[in-house]
Amino acid sequence: MQNQCAAPNCTSLKSDLYSLFRFPLDAERCKMWVEKCQREDLVDKSPEHLFRYYRLCAKHFETSDDSSEPVTAIKDDAIPTIFDDPNKLQNAQVKRSKEMDEDTKTRGRKKIKSSQAEVDKEEPKTTPEEDTYKNYLRSLFEALVLLGEQNIPVTSSNTTEQDSVGLHNFDALLEYRMSCGDEGMKKYNANKDGSSSLQLKQLIEVCEKCIRSKVMEDVKENGFFSLITDDLVKISDEWYLPVFLRYVDDSNYQRERFVGFLSFDGDADVLAEKLLSEMINEWGLNMEKCRGQAHSCSGTHFAKIKAFAAKVTEKYPLAMLTVRPTQALNITLANGMALSGVQLVMCTLKKIESFFNQSPLLRLELEHAISVIYPEKEEKVKELKETCCTGWTKRHDAFEVTLDLLEALLLCVDSVHDNEDLRWSDQITYNALEISKALADFEFIMALVVLKNTMILLRAFGKNIEGEASDIYFAAGSVKAVLHSLNEVSDNIDVYHEFWTEEAVNLSATMEIPVELPRSLLRKHPSELGSLQPENYYKEHLSIPLVNHTLKEVTELFSDDHLKALRCLSLVPFVVELNKAGQPEEENMLVFKNDIPNPGSLAAELHCWWVKWNKKGKGEVLLSSLQETLQQADVKFFPNMLAVLRLLGVLPTLALDISCDVAFKRFKMYMQNTPDAAKSKSLALLNINNDVGYDLDSMVEVYMKTYPGGDDAL
Repeated sequence: MQNQCAAPNCTSLKSDLYSLFRFPLDAERCKMWVEKCQREDLVDKSPEHLFRYYRLCAKHFETSDDSSEPVTAIKDDAIPTIFDDPNKLQNAQVKRSKEMDEDTKTRGRKKIKSSQAEVDKEEPKTTPEEDTYKNYLRSLFEALVLLGEQNIPVTSSNTTEQDSVGLHNFDALLEYRMSCGDEGMKKYNANKDGSSSLQLKQLIEVCEKCIRSKVMEDVKENGFFSLITDDLVKISDEWYLPVFLRYVDDSNYQRERFVGFLSFDGDADVLAEKLLSEMINEWGLNMEKCRGQAHSCSGTHFAKIKAFAAKVTEKYPLAMLTVRPTQALNITLANGMALSGVQLVMCTLKKIESFFNQSPLLRLELEHAISVIYPEKEEKVKELKETCCTGWTKRHDAFEVTLDLLEALLLCVDSVHDNEDLRWSDQITYNALEISKALADFEFIMALVVLKNTMILLRAFGKNIEGEASDIYFAAGSVKAVLHSLNEVSDNIDVYHEFWTEEAVNLSATMEIPVELPRSLLRKHPSELGSLQPENYYKEHLSIPLVNHTLKEVTELFSDDHLKALRCLSLVPFVVELNKAGQPEEENMLVFKNDIPNPGSLAAELHCWWVKWNKKGKGEVLLSSLQETLQQADVKFFPNMLAVLRLLGVLPTLALDISCDVAFKRFKMYMQNTPDAAKSKSLALLNINNDVGYDLDSMVEVYMKTYPGGDDAL
């Protein structure tokens, strides 16, 4: 809608002689504009969305009677009024046409002819057959977009073969449109027995291409961005890597967009090159503008993801490796470990979460088990019961809480599995048995104890790194202390492992679980069992690699440049107030010296910024978040500060405001709520990005260029 008027029945285009005006960003005025133009479909759109994608032309604004000039500008408080009365609109159009005629006569007919020639050149005339074909394609895309936005499977629900495409829902919607008199579908009806399956695939591909192109255009216009990937997902029995981009838009709002899936198949080195090549060559991503990267993965794919991250860093050194606050730091680090014991713990925690989410009665059963295990500890029972009502398996203290609940968990799932009163379904009792087997395994207990005692060193730091700007700022200064603690454990691992083993053995004795080697080892190497002792085995294959992995990951994820960038949060006014006794930290901002407009004036500008926010007025509440600071009106007078703040907004480390954190939530909803057989990597892009403001006519043009000759075939 950027190139045409949003008013109903108005045909004004950008190429016409009438000016087009953006919807105002002010919420009240924007609401009045929407009400005046009677577009009910725009009521739920935000002012920012309307400002970016919708326009009203000069026909709808009153002019003074003595004005001889067409409307080329409007006042800040202007309200469109010429809509309801057709005669009024027609008179206004006639009046402005006469005014423009007089104006163009004075400018000379030669210029008008030249302008008209340019318009004709840009918009060549089409034949009636081409117009009919375009209307037909537009109807197809409109139906496809409707299904995709509502997450309604396009193909038949009973389609099982990967290469087979049913036309169940798509076909039904088109049939309905024809029954309602859609003229554009006549050709579809005539060609129904033709290449419908092939054409549907082509439509989906073009739709995906256009949506991604629109997102990439927005990212490109706003400069720097960060590359973010999430856990691998399986679609049509193939592994795909979900890719997101984070950037700051022209209104200084942080944005995150889902840009698609990358096929994740091949050796690590070859795969890394292939992923980068596809993003750059096929998606059109300019990696020279990438300033950050964050990746999330499980232990089984960890090596390939690390190879990809290393390749990005090698080719684009300014893309600093960071964390992403979509899950606790401890959970992120544990998920990345390929150790069998750690993966057993993480997999079991996911099963536990899923198990107790099935029914509130299961949670009541766990609460009853807690009371049985701790009969004389009322405070502890109350605390644990309250914990059960939270997502404790994803918290920073998940491993500590799991140890406290371990006996109650085992009692609960064993009771559910026994099902003496026949309260539970077969599926629930089976799931309970699977969890019980894991909890009663010494490898699980040993790994849980080691995780708890190692990750407790990062708990406070991890919690702060996901907090407010001030929390993150001070957390960045505590990384050295965290690394010192981890190094101390690593240097004295024999002593620490002895304590950890004793803790695990005592707990196992209480739960009557035998101390033994991992079951997988018992099956694979039965001949070596006589020479292996559990304590020595778990030290070499669990404690040492776990501590070393944690130390290595924290060092890489919080590099010197990353920490300097986080310390630039000292620009947030609330942090300035906390540090007013100190001095501006110019050396930290030099990490962005190549990306700020005027490095030579950085020191002077920083001093002015510091003085501005140190002089707090009486009753004044200082801005405490990065997003609030970016929206501060005076920030435009500090170009270097604005550039640094925008670069901080790009970093994946900082959590997004609720209003900006939409893409990842939509992605999770799509993956959770869509049946496996109905998942589509192409339609997922449409469903998740249903607010990008795509243009059906553009889709038609791209389709006709990609697959020419379609009108002849039809």
